[in-house]
Amino acid sequence: MNTTTDSVEATIAELVARARAAQKIADTYGQQRIDELVTAAGWAIVEPARNRQLAELAVADTGIGDVEDKVRKNGRKTLGLLRDLAGAKSVGVIAEDAARGIIEIARPVGVVCAITPSTNPGATPANKIINALKGRNAVIIAPSPKGWSTAERLIGFIHDQFDRIDVPRDLVLLLPAPVSKQSTFELMRQCDLVVATGSQANVRAAYTCGTPAFGVGAGNVAGIVDETADLEAAADRILRSKTFDNATSCSSENSLVIVEAVREKMLAALAARGAVLLDEGQKATLQQLMWPDGKLSAAATGKSARVIAELAGLASVAEGGPRILLVEEDGVGPNHPFSGEKLSPVLAIYSARDFADAANIVEQIYAWQGAGHSVGLNSARPERALQLGLTLPVSRVIFNQAHCIATGGSFDNGLPFSLSMGCGTWGGNNFSDNMNYRHYLNITRVSKPITEKVPSEHEIFGSYFARYGKA
Repeated sequence: MNTTTDSVEATIAELVARARAAQKIADTYGQQRIDELVTAAGWAIVEPARNRQLAELAVADTGIGDVEDKVRKNGRKTLGLLRDLAGAKSVGVIAEDAARGIIEIARPVGVVCAITPSTNPGATPANKIINALKGRNAVIIAPSPKGWSTAERLIGFIHDQFDRIDVPRDLVLLLPAPVSKQSTFELMRQCDLVVATGSQANVRAAYTCGTPAFGVGAGNVAGIVDETADLEAAADRILRSKTFDNATSCSSENSLVIVEAVREKMLAALAARGAVLLDEGQKATLQQLMWPDGKLSAAATGKSARVIAELAGLASVAEGGPRILLVEEDGVGPNHPFSGEKLSPVLAIYSARDFADAANIVEQIYAWQGAGHSVGLNSARPERALQLGLTLPVSRVIFNQAHCIATGGSFDNGLPFSLSMGCGTWGGNNFSDNMNYRHYLNITRVSKPITEKVPSEHEIFGSYFARYGKA
């Protein structure tokens, strides 16, 4: 008998049992009560003083990101999610189609295990908690070890709001510290649904735990600047995206492919906004900091460009207060580490002959890393965005927007507010949407008899026979 294993299983079983008891109570709530519950959880993080506490704690404990940007992220992403959920039906009958004789009924999935990353220890748990509660579920947060204290503070705030409206605290619980791979896996095994955001190791564990799971793909977003782009606007968007929260988002550009006709002007526009292009020697020095043993080190993750330059020993670069570090790249794959995800304000620059060549370079990058996520396009030709959507292995094409702000939903686009982006089968996922409340629902369908309509042979095969004959 393994005493440690038995102890972990017993601890998790008790935690899940508490969540199940609370979920049975939530299962009796009507839509109005559930929406009140969702609003309470949202206010727990949106309220300015609590929001700032969470942002400051997240940066202090993880060493990742920027406090002011986390304040903005916590607030905007949660407010946007609450906007998306306002009026959405998630209890009882949610849709009726009289012509097809179908009635759809929303049912809870049960107890949700939510795996959350250190890069967003406040915003991501809040997003998953609110979506889970919308479906009358209970949720247990399994944070990264570095993000545990932030998650604990968030859930404490949520419990305070629950007390105000007299609902069970156990609808939202936290995996006890110290968080380990063993306890996280056991929680995944005992819950009813796993939603995993973070490292690909966590996603793979979720997919193999035996419980139904949603996981996200690897980030490594590329953006394109073509010869028709408004270069000043494009530079503004790229700087905003690449510097936000020190590029901790999987939606921040990691590579920028610029059509040669505008390359020098685009680099000048970026330089005017604080981007610094490193020479080959400086690039090699930075590579040694970021990939000392061939694997991406945490040394630069979520740090500012100035701090990264200091850590790399690039004093002259650091003194200039760079906002982004640019490196020229012409290859893809393990021998070209800057072609992969960097989780920092370091951006690889590629040159392309024309738009077709730019799309081909992006396809090569995604064949190495990042397939299924998204691609950015800065252009005056919207039909090119459609072309990328028809041909590249991506779930989202972000046209003339600050990529990391837009991909997870924004107030000026129609994508659902989310911090978990599905990457389809390209990225090893079973969904390609921005994860939203419908992923936290079971839907029961009532089928009623309708007037029979059987097609004739001609309706189905007529055009086929006309072209090829009836044989």
